[in-house]
Order: sequence, then structure tokens, then C-alpha cells
Amino acid sequence: MNTVKIGWIGLGKIGIPMSQQLIRAGYPLSVYNRSKDKEEGFKTQGIGTAASPALLLNDTDLVFVMVSDDKAISDIFNGEEGLLAAKTSGKVIINMSTVSPAISKEMALACKAQGNHYLDAPVSGSVKQAEDAMLVIMVGGEIEPFEKAKPILEKMGKLVMLVGDTGAGNAAKLAINTLLGIVAQGLAETVTLAQQNGIEAEALITLISNSALGSPFIKIKGDAIINNNYQAAFALKHIAKDLRLAKDLGLATPLGETAYQTYQAAEAAFGEEDIIAVMKQVGKGENQ
Repeated sequence: MNTVKIGWIGLGKIGIPMSQQLIRAGYPLSVYNRSKDKEEGFKTQGIGTAASPALLLNDTDLVFVMVSDDKAISDIFNGEEGLLAAKTSGKVIINMSTVSPAISKEMALACKAQGNHYLDAPVSGSVKQAEDAMLVIMVGGEIEPFEKAKPILEKMGKLVMLVGDTGAGNAAKLAINTLLGIVAQGLAETVTLAQQNGIEAEALITLISNSALGSPFIKIKGDAIINNNYQAAFALKHIAKDLRLAKDLGLATPLGETAYQTYQAAEAAFGEEDIIAVMKQVGKGENQ
């Protein structure tokens, strides 16, 4: 059994299967979630829970954080019983959330002042990849805590790469998600054009999947379009948020700008549905 004691904060759709990989790997794990009902499944496994982020950090060697946005990160770190309230040092805090490089730099400085280490380590992949430990994990931060965390990160992903200093992982993830938004919109527009000319979505997806353009993403999201299944694996509201963060980093290219406009327009009506619900926005002919 592994002896590194791990804390996990954030039991959302992807946080749960990611944390389960660490349990399977034999790590002693404790969890904290703001919505306490999500802790119940872990309690039935005999997994410990913490009353606050501060207490979780006090009782573990390394803490992962997987939450939705910059505000959630600020709450987890800066709250009255947040991570920065813990009276401990020498720990590693790994933020796997898709957030801004700016908040990672802010929290890294605060953790350093506390005597702890901070890494930003967002992931590329969704629920299926988390369940199969096939995520791509991009990391920003110092080499020493990265080397300590890498064997643990490798239990969750097929590739773990240090890409630069603090915030670099976040910047890489926002660049990748810009491409994700563009590809999803491109697929939606392609299917729409085909349908307008009497070609069924199923036929078009079969053609694309057997061409040089075929990919797992095209297959999965193509099937979703065919089956009219827009249940969120990766909610459209999250790509809208990520493109806002990318724009803050300087996104101003033609396709990036178009994707930004499309997803911002789609968020109010389709934000809780999957990213490929951009199909509905494209079908309206309204990208602005």
C-alpha cells in the first residue's frame, strides 16, 4: 500500500473518477466537498471525509483540488477554513481545475508564504478518459514538487508533462480548449451544411470517421448529434468560460473570436447541455 496520504477537494463529474483511480492505486485518501451529499459514496467505501479544506491539508501530505472556476478556487483557498488557514508546511497542493493563470500565480505565492508548494495541473479529457486513467495532464510549477507528484498523477493519466512555471499548465489547457471549441463548432457547422443538402447526419459522420479527419472526438460527438443526446459530459457553459479566460490571455485570432462569440451566445439557452449542443446555436444561424 502506498504511504503518501492524499486529500481530494471537488467531487464533480470528473473529480469522482479521478479520485477513484488513487483509491484503486492503494493511496490513503480523504475527501472534502462543499456539497456534502457527494461525500456519501466515499463514506460507504470507508473513505474519510474532512470538515474543511484546512483540516484536510493538516491531515494529509498532498491535496488535489478539482473545482469549476476561479471563484471556487478563491473560496477553497481563502475561506475562513480554507487551505491557506491550515497551520502546516512542506505539503504539495495541486490545482487540477481549469482556471486562469493569474489565480494560479496568486495562490502559488500564498502557498509559498505558508510554507507549502503549489502546482497547476489541469487535464485534457472528459469523464470517459478519467474512468480509464487516460487523461493528459499539463503541469506548471517548480520541478521538485512536480517530481514528487508525478508518480501519483500518472495513476490518473496517460501523459503527465511539466510545461513551464506556475500558470503554464493553465495557459496550455486554455489553448487546447480553444481548439476544442473550434472543432466542436466546426463539426456542428459541417453537419448542418450536409443536412441542408439532404445528407443525413449518420451518413456524414460515417464518412468523416473513415477519412483523415476522423478522431475519437468526432465519433463521440457525432454519435451524440445522431442520437440527439446533449446530456453534458463537458457542459457548454464550461467551454464558454474557458474561452473567456482564453480571451483574457490574448485570444484574438479569426476562428478563436468566432468560437468565443458563438459559445457566449449559446450559453444562456444551452449552457447546461454538452458542448456539442453548439449544434443548436449553429442551427439557429445566430453566432453573434
